[in-house]
Amino acid sequence: MVQAMSEILILLEQNTAVFIVVLFIMGACNGSFLNVVIIRLPDILFWQWRAQCKDILGSSKQSDFAAPENPASENPEPPPPGLMYPRSRCPKCNNQLTLSQNIPIVGYLLLGGKCGFCSQAISLRYPIVELCTALLWIQLGLHFGPTFELILGLILISSLVTLTVIDLDHHILPDVIVIPLLWIGLIANSFGIFTNLESAVFGAVSGYMILWVIYQIHHRLTGKEGMGYGDFKLLACIGAWLGWEVLPAVMLLASVSGTILAIVMMVIRKRDKNIPIAFGPYLAIAGWATFIWGDKIISNYLQIFQL
Repeated sequence: MVQAMSEILILLEQNTAVFIVVLFIMGACNGSFLNVVIIRLPDILFWQWRAQCKDILGSSKQSDFAAPENPASENPEPPPPGLMYPRSRCPKCNNQLTLSQNIPIVGYLLLGGKCGFCSQAISLRYPIVELCTALLWIQLGLHFGPTFELILGLILISSLVTLTVIDLDHHILPDVIVIPLLWIGLIANSFGIFTNLESAVFGAVSGYMILWVIYQIHHRLTGKEGMGYGDFKLLACIGAWLGWEVLPAVMLLASVSGTILAIVMMVIRKRDKNIPIAFGPYLAIAGWATFIWGDKIISNYLQIFQL
């Protein structure tokens, strides 16, 4: 098995075209799974949170001497589909998709962007996520080559894609993704893969504290919540992966891109300035850019400010 894996790695390293094709196919398949996570994970979390709230509210009404009741059982809400089962269905007609219809990118093109059963339009976002994930996998593959760093990078970029779309849809950054990602970064850097452990630990702590302090100042001055705690954790994640040194560049990139888009949205779409804008996607994009071009970004950053 080890010898076979070694031969595969040598083949991929020597044949760039094969390496790119493999990354594209695997990345598109991964993007298809990410679409499932993006759609189903928030529903699962919301269902769990509602059930927990019912339990808490129900237990608070119980007498100390009364038999415990389960209010959720009085009007049970069926659980949403899991991440692995059942198979994907059309959200309009609920028909189960065939294997050919589930082929990433190709299935959408073969169907002409419409459901094969009810002919309703399929969201363009599905092939976009699949294509973007495949291209990002190729980019990482060309950057790192067939190495262990590439495997970790694929985990990071897949998580950032998922968090970006979920935050755009629901303004949440699920702990079930963010917290394991933070620990993976710390464990990886305990072996000095992307930075040293000391920088990673301080990166995680300072990443969280930077946004926490900004949040507290903004809240005291305006009485409004400028961002969520998920944003604190995501920046801590980036710090754990890349070290504290990159955090100023990440914050600068995220803030500038977020501000520009907010202005564009207000001018072009006449969007109310009081409508909240998810900050997680800008942190994710800035983190990805720094992950790939961190040295160049930091060098240019220091030259601009002549540090």
